[in-house]
Amino acid sequence: MSHNEKDLPLPTGNYVQLPDGLRLHYLDIGEGPVVIWLHGSGPGASGFSNFKGNYPAFQKAGYRNIILDLPGFGRSDKPLDAHYNLDFFVGHLKALMDAIDIERCTLLGNSLGGAIALGLTLAHPERVERLILMAPGGVEERETYFQMPGIAHMVQVYSEGPMGLEQMRSVMNLQLFDASQLPDSLLAERVAVAATQPANLFATMLVQNMTERLHEIRCPILGFWGSDDRFNPPAGVFKFLAHAPHARFTVLNRCGHWVQVEHQALFNRQCLDFLQEA
Repeated sequence: MSHNEKDLPLPTGNYVQLPDGLRLHYLDIGEGPVVIWLHGSGPGASGFSNFKGNYPAFQKAGYRNIILDLPGFGRSDKPLDAHYNLDFFVGHLKALMDAIDIERCTLLGNSLGGAIALGLTLAHPERVERLILMAPGGVEERETYFQMPGIAHMVQVYSEGPMGLEQMRSVMNLQLFDASQLPDSLLAERVAVAATQPANLFATMLVQNMTERLHEIRCPILGFWGSDDRFNPPAGVFKFLAHAPHARFTVLNRCGHWVQVEHQALFNRQCLDFLQEA
């Protein structure tokens, strides 16, 4: 544990050391069929800060929730020499599932987490029962994402050095359509985590465009997208509808990149209905 990691304002759950030595942190909450929660890539992200308003409803409905801190984020290891590309994340997610004996599960992913969910499903389709995706990455070229106003601003702020509360607020304000939903406690969580993150995390992050492979996915997909998303082009929804045979999406107006935060009750309800379908 690094000297500043123990001071993070995040709950501490379980740690698992993977065969390559990398240690991942996750919360393990509830009992029942497994849902693995995969957060996005913004500075200071963690499973808890992304999903704290969602997984309690899943727990109550009878699901076991694995709320993961991806490598490079939260309380998980943040190797300085890693290439944080899609294969890196998918490989470590698969190793986590093997290490804690999760044979099959639902993968639920937001943004980068959505891309990782897609990547794992394409590589190991037998391990994934269902997919829940919120503005998932992995369906555009890298240049397209970097032209989005939210990502362009995030990259600029991140390049200027350590992020304080106001810098984090300026980035997170673009995540939501209505930024009044951002409590200072959430910003403080993310500022603390961001201070522990290595420069190579964002410099090496690379996710290929998987649009042409979406037709291979046979499991049911429930997706969400905000029409006011400034990080990930909402038109991506049509790529799924055109290519993935078992996909359906809810598109919400007056909603940014964080559907599960801005429309928490609707998101939780639709996900649980989807999980309970025969």
